Amino acid sequence: MKGFRSLSSLPESVPLDLIPLFNNKGFGTRPGEASFDALNQSFPEPAVGPKFVSPDTGIQYSFPGYSGPAEPDNLICIGQKVAVPQDSYFSASFLIAGDVEGATVSGNVSFTYSDNTTSEYELRTLNWFSFLTINRGEIIFPSRYTANSSDFNTSHIFERTTALPPGKKLSSITLPVKNNATEGRLHIFAISLWHQAPEIAVQAVRPTQKWVGNETQVVEVTVNNAGSKCVSGDGLNVTLSGHGFRTVSPGHLKRLCPGDQKVLTVGVDGTSDGSASVSVEISSGSTRKTTLVDGVEIGLTEWTADSNSLSKHESPEWFDDAKYGIFIHWGPYSVTGWGNSTPYESYAEWFWWYSTHHPEGDRSNFYGHRLDTYGPDWAYDDTFPEFNASSFDAKEWVDLFADAGAKYFVITTKHHDGFAIFDAGKTSNRSAIHHGPKRDLLRELFDAAETYQPSLKRGTYFSLPEWFNPDFGPYGFVQFPTPSAVSWPGTLAPNPYTGEPEPYTGHVPVNDFIADLMVPQMETLAYDYGTDIMWCDCGAANGTAGFAADWWNKARAEGRQVAINSRCGIPEAADFDTPEYQTFASAQRRKWESNRGMDPYSYGYNRATKPEEYMNATTIVYSLIDMVSKNGNFLLDIGPRADGTIVQAEMDNLREAGKWIKSHGEAIFNTTYWFVQSEIVGGPDVRFTQRDEAFYVVFLERPLVIDGWVTIQAPIPIVEGDFVSLLSVEGGEELGWKSTGSGPEHRLQIEVDEALIDGDQFGWVFKILYVA
Repeated sequence: MKGFRSLSSLPESVPLDLIPLFNNKGFGTRPGEASFDALNQSFPEPAVGPKFVSPDTGIQYSFPGYSGPAEPDNLICIGQKVAVPQDSYFSASFLIAGDVEGATVSGNVSFTYSDNTTSEYELRTLNWFSFLTINRGEIIFPSRYTANSSDFNTSHIFERTTALPPGKKLSSITLPVKNNATEGRLHIFAISLWHQAPEIAVQAVRPTQKWVGNETQVVEVTVNNAGSKCVSGDGLNVTLSGHGFRTVSPGHLKRLCPGDQKVLTVGVDGTSDGSASVSVEISSGSTRKTTLVDGVEIGLTEWTADSNSLSKHESPEWFDDAKYGIFIHWGPYSVTGWGNSTPYESYAEWFWWYSTHHPEGDRSNFYGHRLDTYGPDWAYDDTFPEFNASSFDAKEWVDLFADAGAKYFVITTKHHDGFAIFDAGKTSNRSAIHHGPKRDLLRELFDAAETYQPSLKRGTYFSLPEWFNPDFGPYGFVQFPTPSAVSWPGTLAPNPYTGEPEPYTGHVPVNDFIADLMVPQMETLAYDYGTDIMWCDCGAANGTAGFAADWWNKARAEGRQVAINSRCGIPEAADFDTPEYQTFASAQRRKWESNRGMDPYSYGYNRATKPEEYMNATTIVYSLIDMVSKNGNFLLDIGPRADGTIVQAEMDNLREAGKWIKSHGEAIFNTTYWFVQSEIVGGPDVRFTQRDEAFYVVFLERPLVIDGWVTIQAPIPIVEGDFVSLLSVEGGEELGWKSTGSGPEHRLQIEVDEALIDGDQFGWVFKILYVA
């Protein structure tokens, strides 16, 4: 369990007994035995239980597991009331899953306290499986049962945690009603409460495989404040000790108020030589408190292709801190450059596929547009000569990314059409090296970044399959069991009007698509081009396990920390999740990155989109702040034209937003989310971020000034003596403030006049600098 064990005595997990409420059977030993969803599909028998300790939070659950051929093992939320041993608890955690593929299910959980007050938490789950894995669960199963067979795509159970108000005694939990089998039902497998004495205490110790400096291992220590006073002043330090290792870089926090939790990073050297007991010391001035945690494994290890090894890799610190990247979709599909208009718009980069799958997969009439524009004898590969990059200026591109305030970029090196903008060597001649511009476009862009914007990290989007490469045939598949299903046939594309097969220009026959094309191309991007992010897409059949292990070992030897996204086909190797055109309503402990286009609904260039329809600066800033406050990154896409020029509206809006982003960067970059809450529900449109030395309240709408004061109702971690300012506004360097109440009733009032509010736009950032 990655070194976690439940801590003895107090603090401790308090698993709740849900068995009397179970109304669904989700685990089976054969197809058809259980019916987790409406299609009579189910999870296989789990390898964990009857106790499960979360590798992320250290929370221990009573996990039902397989209970026999007829007994239920989870509950579908229908408004049940859950009994709770009445006491004060620090947090509540859930193991959950939704049961409709592609659907996100959420509902409000209500907590009732002994004083008859209540609080709510939006419990949100992702779907329990998807053919092309995008999200990684806390518990991963190697397969699922369909009604009559086994499907060897992974299935998942997710963990969610919410803070509870300090000092209040919890009496009961009321679950939402989320039992619509068409939209998706919300299943709960376990609930556990975290109980600890009213003091500062360690919840968990988690060794990572990340390092700083000369391979000093990073160990994460989760610290809670269940007391009644804030940690302030010099703050506190955390050190670890045990046989075979020592702390070389203590963890530090400057502020931790009641009900809050922070994860500190401690740097250690050495190895524990297997599972060992670790002594955790929290020190503040002359006060010392030591906690013994058992079952912790200290030491950096070599990566192997084993899933247990791969699962220990995670997003590097630079990625967590970078927050904002630019995505680029550029290829032969930029020649056709059409995806219709909202509300009928589809991804323009899918022109080839949509136009050959009419009518079942073509809601935007690519078929009709192709016929009207190019005639019946045209083939997709006829775009190659016009994909000429004649006006492509790599320096202008990377300067734009920097002006936008971005910290990294990811470019589409090969989309599903199989056309590469890099030198694919002997694996394929279907590339910009041999056709179109006859240039190494990826090399030009990476070289420009290294020369002119060296602080930008460089990532490579890479499609694992190719729609119509005949060598992909043995691995071909249909993604969804519906008439409009996305199919990846691995056969030559049929001309939609004549039925004749279209050419696959530049195809080099190989014996095995994965071993002889997919993995060698990934290795080229990793080793020859030095990518920092392997941003895969459509990870069905793959060779990711061996590639990832080799790449991570080589990168560590070079002192580089690199990342793999969640779409490379192996969820254990996923460093971060990748929701598409969506965000989350609350903070996610697991790192995620949402991607979307500046276009309303396309990544590739779409000539049907009007200039005013591209995402404006207001929405860019809003989206970025919202995602950052919830532990996310924002990967925002542009679609250049075939000649390498970028739509003027995209450039203008990126630069306009970039001015604000750079002037308010301290509230965005190198920050983390707030454990207590991400936003104010039912109040002003506000988000929260924090650093060790400061806390930021970001208004995403103009703050309402009443009688010279702006009011924020939230338990802001501020104490007497702290400084409050309106960031990046002249005259707002030091503002008066006052606070009343405590916990959820805490109100921070900041003295500010309308003239200062007029001094900013897009977002208003009130900074609380920890001075006291």
